[in-house]
Amino acid sequence: MTYDLAVWEGEPPRDNEAAGALFDELYERYLDSDDAVVEPTPCIKAYIEALLERYPDDAHDSPWASPPVADEASGPFVYLLMSYSRAEEVSQYAATLARTRGLTCFDPQAETLRP
Repeated sequence: MTYDLAVWEGEPPRDNEAAGALFDELYERYLDSDDAVVEPTPCIKAYIEALLERYPDDAHDSPWASPPVADEASGPFVYLLMSYSRAEEVSQYAATLARTRGLTCFDPQAETLRP
């Protein structure tokens, strides 16, 4: 079982409903289509690198359910899949890191923005 988060750059959505609609659009555009995958933006690359500094995806105790994490990024969007057993710790850090970098962090399971 995994816990998932979506992180993206761009104008912050006004509420959870707008965030959910934007998540659906970004996921379909950047990850759901084989020909839509594009190089991650510099901002998303830097975000992933910062995540991996703390939680490497090649370590034996990696929290990532689908390494390498960079493979889950496309354009201004990254979809993070983490093991449920480490979800609280890792998702809190991922959301905080996103906020400090001016990125949006969305929980697709709860359909809410992560503060």
